[in-house]
Amino acid sequence: MIKVVAKMTLKPDKAEEMKTVATGLIAETVKEEGNIAYQLFQEIKNPDVVFFIEEWESSEALRQHAKSTHFKEAMASISEMLAKEPEISVCSLIG
Repeated sequence: MIKVVAKMTLKPDKAEEMKTVATGLIAETVKEEGNIAYQLFQEIKNPDVVFFIEEWESSEALRQHAKSTHFKEAMASISEMLAKEPEISVCSLIG
């Protein structure tokens, strides 16, 4: 099992736009083979910080997701909203 935590800091006033883009991305991603969970969380104290929390059956499923049209299109939009580079951690279950 693979878990991805992607922390993104948005430019001011981009949170609502992010939610809109993320809604479409999530709707398509949860249909993908190998996807277990795909959610967007917003930091309570700083609404300009969001986290995609993803769970995948395998590294291969995650690789296929990164190649998908809906992911590439969403990331093109999301990249315009970011105040800085995202911090992405890809983790495997060890216990």
